[in-house]
Amino acid sequence: MDLVILNGRVITFDGPDAEALAIKNGMIAAVGSTAEIKEIAGTAQVIDAEGGTVLPGFIDSHVHLFQGAAELDYLNLYGAEGVDGIAAAVRPYAESRPDDPLLFASAIDYHAMGDRPITRQDLDAAMPDRPFAAMASDHHTVWANTKALEMAGLLHGAEVDEGSEVVMAEDGTAAGELREPGAYKAVLDCTALGGREMLGLMTGANPEPPATSKERAVDKAVMLRGLEHCASHGITGLHNMDGNFYQLELLAALEEDGDLLCRTEVPMHLKHTDPLDRIAEAAEMRAAYKGDMVWSSRVKMFMDGVIDSRTAYMLQPYPNTDSCSAPLFSPEHFDEACTRIDAMGLQIAVHAIGDAAVRQTLNGYEAARRANGPRDSRHRIEHIETVHPDDIPRFAELGVVASIQPLHSPLGGFFPPYEKGYLLHDFQYEHAFAWQTIRNSGAKVIFSTDWPVVPVDVMPTIQGAVAGVDLPDHWPDQRQTLRDTLASYTRDNAWVEFNENRKGRLRAGMMADVVVMDTDLESVAPDQLGAARPVATICGGRITYRA
Repeated sequence: MDLVILNGRVITFDGPDAEALAIKNGMIAAVGSTAEIKEIAGTAQVIDAEGGTVLPGFIDSHVHLFQGAAELDYLNLYGAEGVDGIAAAVRPYAESRPDDPLLFASAIDYHAMGDRPITRQDLDAAMPDRPFAAMASDHHTVWANTKALEMAGLLHGAEVDEGSEVVMAEDGTAAGELREPGAYKAVLDCTALGGREMLGLMTGANPEPPATSKERAVDKAVMLRGLEHCASHGITGLHNMDGNFYQLELLAALEEDGDLLCRTEVPMHLKHTDPLDRIAEAAEMRAAYKGDMVWSSRVKMFMDGVIDSRTAYMLQPYPNTDSCSAPLFSPEHFDEACTRIDAMGLQIAVHAIGDAAVRQTLNGYEAARRANGPRDSRHRIEHIETVHPDDIPRFAELGVVASIQPLHSPLGGFFPPYEKGYLLHDFQYEHAFAWQTIRNSGAKVIFSTDWPVVPVDVMPTIQGAVAGVDLPDHWPDQRQTLRDTLASYTRDNAWVEFNENRKGRLRAGMMADVVVMDTDLESVAPDQLGAARPVATICGGRITYRA
């Protein structure tokens, strides 16, 4: 044997629990008691789990790897409030980075200025001397100060893609708020990475002009740091949610160098402004990248925006407004896209947050099923932050997977609850962030982070799903069991990528993707799960992280 893990609380997700396992040639060779595995260990390297939980390696089924990796180097404004709070964070950061053309921050809160919108003048007051911009945690809005708007050519507005907006002030200049990638791309172009980390999300195209060899080397190093960060949290697999050939090339180069620490799937990103013939790129990606470590077999689309900026598409107008927002795809356009993609045997994943967006996405999947016939497609809907009760049974009926991020919900304890009557109607709360309700309907539910929207650290998300926080009564209880939550992060995330017979369970013959935790998770108080940490991460039999 090459490696054995002994004295663990092994959750196999394949029948009875066990105590130990053995690994040889990148595969699990045996699972059993510590005594049984000791007998066959030979000269194998030994990891003593010391009673800690041993699981299939975590698979984060919704991340933006390149963005998350880049933002490890950005200023994080999570929790910063008011001009003074932002200034206290950004000014030391600016002093430490004298050569950055644009100071860039992440995780600024929509309500950082209390009950009024953030303006460029607020950011001018926080950082008057240099271009400065900050991205919301959800990555759908950027706020920029005057110097940054001038640098990006946006101070006097700009024509942007449908669904994006440069918000204008009464004086005819930009207010500082840039909604959606089509509006903030010009700001990202001014950052140290030139926005290359966001191209898979913004356009799905490659850098133009092509990245230089120096830029590729920088980008590879950034991505490697992100993979090391993921591995340190017990992650052995990633489903990227933005894609282009450039990211696939970088990942393939990392694999060739022996530096690819997590198996990573990258989709083709189809924008609503793209001709449908562009779907052919997805077939090219699938043909070129089909290994165990890097592969492409999916198309990602966006149906709407987010609740916080009222760009999520709703069945009824937002409170005290006449706006439901609007879908990025028309129903006819989306149905045709789904039908074509499904006919190619590709998987589909769609960002849909508003209840109308969720319904239109389900309608598109139903149209594809009607046109092409039923198949085991495992099409996904990402986020599902609001859903009409009539649509909940349709997930199981159509075989659609609910891909949910527990920490996006105020129920998870990471973000504050919405002010009652401001973004959601009272009747919408019952089916907002309805994880357990959807699970109870018989639909398959998978969990992830959407890193860098929230940290890629698995355990706070698991705590958010299991323990949650107590909110006012209009927020229904959606807490999950620990076993269901762990399964949604391991076994079921392997299933959704059509790899249920290769990984996601611990039994002989499966890929040796394993995480060893520092404690027995089932003995930990639910509200303390977030503090649990991996002591070892193993991907394909290789130790990719050791505490």
